[in-house]
Amino acid sequence: MRKKTIIGGLIAGVLFIGGSSALVAAEPSVAQKMMQKQLQIMEPEMRKRIQKLSPETKKALLKIYSQHTRHSDNATLRHVMHEVLGDYQAVATGLMTDNPEQAAEAARRLANHRIPRGGLLPYMKLEDITDEKIGVLVPFNDDVEGNALRLADAAEKNDMAGAAEYFGKVTNGCMSCHQVFRGKPGVSQYLR
Repeated sequence: MRKKTIIGGLIAGVLFIGGSSALVAAEPSVAQKMMQKQLQIMEPEMRKRIQKLSPETKKALLKIYSQHTRHSDNATLRHVMHEVLGDYQAVATGLMTDNPEQAAEAARRLANHRIPRGGLLPYMKLEDITDEKIGVLVPFNDDVEGNALRLADAAEKNDMAGAAEYFGKVTNGCMSCHQVFRGKPGVSQYLR
């Protein structure tokens, strides 16, 4: 009788754990919930474009998005880019003054920049919301944020020459992304 009770208890426990893990797997992640919140505040045309993206592209966006712990209900992409520029300049100052702590802390802030209201996509042109264009965000993200984290690690080891090399890679990543998505600031298509 005791064996049956123990076996029954084990089976019930396995079923409970298995059922619980299925519930956890079915429950959306924090990043998925935030992306749903972002979709709700987008115009229908933008929402439709995003919903047409492939599952692979959506998964890549979710991965990028989930790496950030700071989200804003108010800051625009321009605000966020100004913050990133401030952190970028603080990294440069830390490198140029041989201050590894400043360089590392600023690089980590840069890598974990705030996500703007609505996420990144609403600030892009509708024609850029394609699997092909969004696909380049993954390598750009590693070029900027990945190298910023590598820079921070190098600075924390007092390898300022190595940190400076990563700073060049961060700069290249920023410029590459801007060339694809931003265009030239201040230029108007309505001027001859």
